[in-house]
Amino acid sequence: MIVLAPAVIPLPEPPMTDPIRLYEDNAEALLSPGSFPDRVSLLPMSPSSVQPGSRLRLMWGQDMLRDVLDGRYRAVVCSVNEEDNSRGIIAQLVSLVTTSQWSVHAVTSYARMFNESLDIHAAHDREPYILKYDLDSVLILAILRPKGQAHFTLKDLGRAFQTITKMIGGRAERRPVCSVSFLGANSNRLIAGDGPAPDAEPSFERVISTVYASGFRGDMYPAPGMWGLGDVGVFPCYPFPEGLDRMRAGSS
Repeated sequence: MIVLAPAVIPLPEPPMTDPIRLYEDNAEALLSPGSFPDRVSLLPMSPSSVQPGSRLRLMWGQDMLRDVLDGRYRAVVCSVNEEDNSRGIIAQLVSLVTTSQWSVHAVTSYARMFNESLDIHAAHDREPYILKYDLDSVLILAILRPKGQAHFTLKDLGRAFQTITKMIGGRAERRPVCSVSFLGANSNRLIAGDGPAPDAEPSFERVISTVYASGFRGDMYPAPGMWGLGDVGVFPCYPFPEGLDRMRAGSS
């Protein structure tokens, strides 16, 4: 009896793919990260189910002022005080938005007038108030620094963002919305307010976790000073991957 072996049909070789190139003219060789002290190391997020409204985007590598002037946002969250805002981002916004009738002096004067009215009508109220500055093309939601304080605390920030979340909820004309990180501020410093170093700035993670817990789901722009931390990996959104907590706990 003759047994015929089945014919072996060779499988086609997978097509050869060229390596992905980033730049023309071999510019990759000129852009080694080690040549640039100001940089970040962006890490990919773990695959997860897509759930709308479940993340806070962290805008690494983006220019907040340009994005606002390009019309990418309808509202911006920042801070304001009644003394001097000339070094804050609100001053840059009112100066650069051509349709705005606000000036830096008027911004500060309005904050001072608001605080003076609180002395009369709500002297014992310690809530962080949100002042609205309508620049026509964009709405500024400015967290008013509590009267008598030279800084914000994380507690102030959390309560303020609870109010902001209510102010933008169901208001399509106020979204998309972005926020500063409140770190490295010139005019309105943010301190932890508790923990082992209550008078020091909190970590970026504590800021975004506080804002996230308050319900905010817009975009947040890291402070310019964070560009010198290229040796530490960063993520493009929050919550961070669960693996980070396992690593902190000593698991691989």
